[in-house]
Amino acid sequence: MQHAHDQAALPFNGVVIIPALNESNNVGAVVREILDHTSLPVVVIDDASTDDTAARARLAGAEVIRLPLQLGAWGATQTGLRYAQARGYDIAITMDADGQHEASHLAELMQPVITGKADVAIGACTARGSRMRRIAWSMMKRSSGLSIEDITSGFRVYNASAISELARRRATLLEYQDIGVLLLLLSKGARIVDVEVAMPPRIGSGSRVFHSWRTVAYYMMYTLLLGLSKRNPRQAY
Repeated sequence: MQHAHDQAALPFNGVVIIPALNESNNVGAVVREILDHTSLPVVVIDDASTDDTAARARLAGAEVIRLPLQLGAWGATQTGLRYAQARGYDIAITMDADGQHEASHLAELMQPVITGKADVAIGACTARGSRMRRIAWSMMKRSSGLSIEDITSGFRVYNASAISELARRRATLLEYQDIGVLLLLLSKGARIVDVEVAMPPRIGSGSRVFHSWRTVAYYMMYTLLLGLSKRNPRQAY
């Protein structure tokens, strides 16, 4: 992976990407908050919602890409990253549509990437970890070899090299955007850093991963398999 020089020129050309599924109650407020904190364009990827998520996002000031069928969290996110690559953006910020990621942290989260000190920055909030989450995080970090504190956070900033890598076809089949994306980028030499941020509770829904031990076990097995494949890069993806 090619790294930007530490004295990267500013300003940068960035975009905020928000994958959303049936978030009509939240997405409008999320988009407005982002636009209150930055002049960056906001693109909502509507993952075939059955409510008026698209209309409310558009009314709040976002561009909306509506998917004809549900691709899941990663599929929607990758659609946004491919949009960013096609439009020539050199920075892409991903945020959730449920209000958990606060736009007030955007500047500090972007800083390591826009200055060329990192290829990827992750908004980490270890304080939000329940006992189940902390145990799962510890096991997933150990099995994957990642040193990231909050490996499930979708609040991220990617530079152009990372965007290009994640837009490739070989990244399409990643089931979860969290671990698979990080391991793929790590195998390509990406510099990944944590930036501590605060996160309020999710609005209207719980964690898609940590709501049951059965799901956590599946997620950890998936992480273990990805971690093992990472050790043989030629066969990994």
